[in-house]
Amino acid sequence: MIPNNLLIATTNRGKIREIEALLKEDFPGLKLYSLSDLNITLECPEAGHTFYENAAAKSLFYSKIAKNILTTADDSGLVVEALNGQPGIHSARYAGADCDDEKNTAKLLRELKHVKNRSAKFVTAVVLSKNGKMIKSFNGEVRGTILPEKRGNSGFGYDPVFYYPPLRKTFAQLTTREKNRVSHRANALKKLNTFLSELL
Repeated sequence: MIPNNLLIATTNRGKIREIEALLKEDFPGLKLYSLSDLNITLECPEAGHTFYENAAAKSLFYSKIAKNILTTADDSGLVVEALNGQPGIHSARYAGADCDDEKNTAKLLRELKHVKNRSAKFVTAVVLSKNGKMIKSFNGEVRGTILPEKRGNSGFGYDPVFYYPPLRKTFAQLTTREKNRVSHRANALKKLNTFLSELL
């Protein structure tokens, strides 16, 4: 029996749209909730040193609040080889506490302005919990390169500068369907989907 309810523990609308698209395709009867849907305004501290640690902290934290509802949280980011793995877990706050996607991307391009090695990867960790107990974790990644300028108007975050060689496009040039076939989050959520389909 597939669970009827699942909380997506994030306020990031871009993430929610991607996750909804992936899960609804396999589980059309699944009721998905965001934090705002359940009027949850508490913020989980992110003190972890890895994507997994932060995803686990958020999943456990919110699963204690949303009692008896399966809760999934993810932590994702961009790992750039020439920057020793930065921005990494600080991807969303790379340009400072009051930054946004534009400022983060601008800082990244400044840091790489005279760098030849543009290799990078998007990484995500997804953790599923219920009532404060972890059930399972999943991970995914996708490799690409960082362009010196933005291309495309879709996606969010660093998508406009993340070039995916197999499709010869940045993530911001891909349709939602295209991105959901190859992205780091899609790779992790496919594993989550398989696990949910096996739940009894």
